[in-house]
Amino acid sequence: MQSLNQRRLLLNKLTFRLLCAALCFGFSGAARGLDSGLIASTVAEQSFIDQFHLKASYLSASQQANRLSNITSMVHIGSLPGAIVAFMCSERIGILWTIRQCCLLWIIGSLIFMTSHNLAQVYAGRFIMGLGIGQFGVVAPIYLGEVAPREIRGMLVGTYGMSEYLGIMIGYFSIWGASIHIPSSSPRQWVIPQSVQIMWAGLLLLASLFCEESPRFLCRQGRPKAALHSLARLWNLSPLDPGIHIEVSNAQIQLDLERQATSRVRFLGALKELFGTKAHLKRIAFVFVLQCLGEWSGPNSVTTYAPELFGIFGIQGQSQKLFTTAIFGAVKFAFALISALFLIDSLGRRKTLYLGLVIQVIALTYDSVFLTVFSSVSGDSPAMKRAAIGAIVMIYFIGIGWALGWNSIQYLITAESFPLGVRIAGVSLVTLWHYANRIGISKATTLMLLNHDSLTPKGTFWFFTGMSLLGLVFAWFFLPETSGKGLEETNKLYGEGGKSPHDDDRGTV
Repeated sequence: MQSLNQRRLLLNKLTFRLLCAALCFGFSGAARGLDSGLIASTVAEQSFIDQFHLKASYLSASQQANRLSNITSMVHIGSLPGAIVAFMCSERIGILWTIRQCCLLWIIGSLIFMTSHNLAQVYAGRFIMGLGIGQFGVVAPIYLGEVAPREIRGMLVGTYGMSEYLGIMIGYFSIWGASIHIPSSSPRQWVIPQSVQIMWAGLLLLASLFCEESPRFLCRQGRPKAALHSLARLWNLSPLDPGIHIEVSNAQIQLDLERQATSRVRFLGALKELFGTKAHLKRIAFVFVLQCLGEWSGPNSVTTYAPELFGIFGIQGQSQKLFTTAIFGAVKFAFALISALFLIDSLGRRKTLYLGLVIQVIALTYDSVFLTVFSSVSGDSPAMKRAAIGAIVMIYFIGIGWALGWNSIQYLITAESFPLGVRIAGVSLVTLWHYANRIGISKATTLMLLNHDSLTPKGTFWFFTGMSLLGLVFAWFFLPETSGKGLEETNKLYGEGGKSPHDDDRGTV
């Protein structure tokens, strides 16, 4: 009964403008999901393969793998400068206007990609898409973390990670539907599904008209009265409400203390401040390690190359591969939604991540064993067929584990780690590292999966298993619990270097 009452109280915190914020900023995570889902299946479409010569006879196996990885990773490459652009724009024009220009860049890049006649245009379009999509990863977690009441901060920031899988699911089903109704010889088979990205960007632009600028950004601009009114409208309270004044006062006090220690700085100065302070260095090192362990644990590679991996595990036929991949996207979205709405705030950050990582490790271990034991067994043997069905099921559980754990937690940790004065710079820096790792794993996976002069599929999955285990151990010893704590409180925990899981978990809702 108490849990039900708590849930009702939390839902009462969701005002109209916070819902608009969740729609605009939270659902901007679908940008990466749409791209991942669409490109994962697009590069498997025969029309796309033929048009851009992905399997040309004059290319060696490694050259084909490099061309494929160049296409899939180009959005991540564009996201690197996008993270820097997000910092500069957020400091100058505010977070709200920054997300609007992100949407415009995403639309322009999508149009260039959809009208591609050669490989260079494909690269250019996807790079510009990355400039826009990469900024979402900076501004969305910051904005949602700054405007959310502490009781639902995990849920609101979690919508960003959850919506990534909504985008993946929509992308997978769009490609699968086009593969059924449009001939494989027609470029329209991959062009039409790409238009979903333009529609989604338009939806975000529309939702932004009903959002407020971040109160903490207004504090940084020296406009505390505007910050009070902005937060009051977001929380649907009077500007005279004591809770509004306490929230803005805490942000202002922290900002004043930081300004006393250092002068107001731009990007290079902010980096100097971040790397010149012991507490900031602890935050950076902690979040960098978590991002690295998360990205190299494998599930994002499974998402990006799902059709090819399902082929390795025995799914035959292009339409069947795409349908299986689409269901994979739907399963991941469902569990990402469960994590955002029911686990992150109520169960806590640590326990939610533990649950996801344990599932992920078990599933990866099964698939690693399968690839090791049955790689030399005849495909017609009954034992292999039964084991292959289990391996395919475990691919789904890899996605479930990631959706419950790393997917949402990584953005939430980033949003909660840094104090106000260096928050945008810190998150931009972490996002740069995040995209660098995504580029690395996206390009490396195609080469790792080669059967000659590489790790081979079985070695690749054992590598992912080991990285997932390392992530579980690291989180167990170093991840602090921040549920139910104010945003100004959480960054102090990360500056202290984290807490043992055996410490008191007070503050968990």
